[in-house]
Amino acid sequence: MARLVEFVGNHPILFLAIAVVIGMLAFFEYQRAFSGVKILSPMEATRLQNDESAVFVDVREDSEYKIGHIKDTIHIPMSSFPKRMVELDKLKDKPVIVYCASGARAGGAAGKLRKNGFQSVYTLQGGAVGWEKASLPLATKA
Repeated sequence: MARLVEFVGNHPILFLAIAVVIGMLAFFEYQRAFSGVKILSPMEATRLQNDESAVFVDVREDSEYKIGHIKDTIHIPMSSFPKRMVELDKLKDKPVIVYCASGARAGGAAGKLRKNGFQSVYTLQGGAVGWEKASLPLATKA
């Protein structure tokens, strides 16, 4: 314990940086756990799409979307998501799977959908990268 106190005394900035990182991780995990948004693996998402007609929503920017996206995806870039979210209102009764490149932006969009009354909102684990790593196809035509 004395060595920890000595370390903190000798390296206050490093200790503060570690504390901030741990705090941010705890905050994001808490937010994810209580947001009501579940994370689906690519295989679970495919099953949900096949069994319950789930809809994929891609929140990546246009340049990312053109490189490759899941077939039959609704594309609403995160930069315009708050304004264009009303386009999804007709899908409130369907499961919605939100994804981005790796999963970070999708969580924010999914949270906004939950606050807007969507009941079945999910994010895709690993985003488009995870989808591709699972050897699932990406389309390049809009």
